[in-house]
Amino acid sequence: MTLVVFAGSLLAVMALGMPIALALLVSGVALMIFLGLFDSQIIAQNLINGANSFPMMAVPFFILAGELMNAGGISSRIINFAMSIFGHIRGGLGYVAILASVLFAGLSGSAVADTAALGAILIPMMIKAGYDRNRSTGLIAAGGIIAPIIPPSIPFIIFGVTSGVSITKLFMAGIVPGLLIGIGLMVTWWLVVRKDDVKVFPRKTPREIWQAGRQAIWALMLPVIIIAGLRGGIFTPTEAAVVAAFYALIVGLFIYRELKLGQLYKVLVAAAKTTSTVMFLVAAAMVTAWLITVANIPDLMNHLLAPLIEHPLLLLLAINALVLLVGTAMDSTPTILILTPVLMPIVTAAGIDPVYFGVIFVLNNCIGLLTPPVGTVLNVACGVGKIGLEDIMKGIWPFLLVEVLILLLLILFPSIVLVPLKWIM
Repeated sequence: MTLVVFAGSLLAVMALGMPIALALLVSGVALMIFLGLFDSQIIAQNLINGANSFPMMAVPFFILAGELMNAGGISSRIINFAMSIFGHIRGGLGYVAILASVLFAGLSGSAVADTAALGAILIPMMIKAGYDRNRSTGLIAAGGIIAPIIPPSIPFIIFGVTSGVSITKLFMAGIVPGLLIGIGLMVTWWLVVRKDDVKVFPRKTPREIWQAGRQAIWALMLPVIIIAGLRGGIFTPTEAAVVAAFYALIVGLFIYRELKLGQLYKVLVAAAKTTSTVMFLVAAAMVTAWLITVANIPDLMNHLLAPLIEHPLLLLLAINALVLLVGTAMDSTPTILILTPVLMPIVTAAGIDPVYFGVIFVLNNCIGLLTPPVGTVLNVACGVGKIGLEDIMKGIWPFLLVEVLILLLLILFPSIVLVPLKWIM
């Protein structure tokens, strides 16, 4: 009954259009009243504890780094570099979008930020060159979810804090799956665009490619610095976020010189707004997580899934089917915050590697960002591409399908994640 009260109240207030963070608090209060534990001090204490976390400090700094990169000219140089490599190929702008998505993923860690930044630049270019608007917008959206998989990743930070799993290991484990998604999208793009009559740009000379690469080198160095620093134990994920923000600030102000001091206020405000939304979600979810533990909901789920604990593959398939379903109605951050404390005891009991599960779980949640009606990345792409939800679904389905297939591949063959992780670490 406790599970019914919690899920029913959460879905009911969400159906009324209440923001997710407030819906979590309302469902928490409903569960407290049902259990006879209502105490406003408990709510306040858990709200404060939810936001008072050193690892979570990485989130605002990575968000700030992303804002500084967009304002400081780093984004445009990455796109120019990708254009110099793929611009002359049929469908070249699509390959540019995918390569740029992979490179952007090593900078910001936010699917929404990457989708908005790439879409604003590339979608008008693609339409002008004769590409289908729906398909182009769908590709940009599908490429956007690479950002939370390749380090740095804000969802990995949230999952690591909630589950107690090493964030550094999660970062390292996400590299190969993120690259696999990029390759899968390139193959799919080649299949769908090969017969289209689109503009092909002149081939760049080796000298022009070298110049574009030289201009982008400061942007391309950032993911190298982050990965090398984490791998070498030079800094923690939180410290890596500070390094990323400081690096983006210095590059934008003094090297590319596109970031002006007068823009810093606007950049800081934009980062603060995004951070406040994420941190309020985290704080509200901590109230819910505490109540989930008190109400023994993990034990209830453990009992329901007990027949599958002896069969880890079937358990993973069942969990991922559940997460895909939840992802159609809920954003990734609250899903991670709510389901992680519920699922981790079951995953541990089944002997599934927690780092591997974290990668699968986060990837599944990222796919949920592309599913209607709540898919955040889907809605951002619609706004940037100036199309409706029905139109983007016509263009995105082949890319969404290949990402689901890659998820299934990772579930069937865990070594794709675990073997490279062991080698890297």
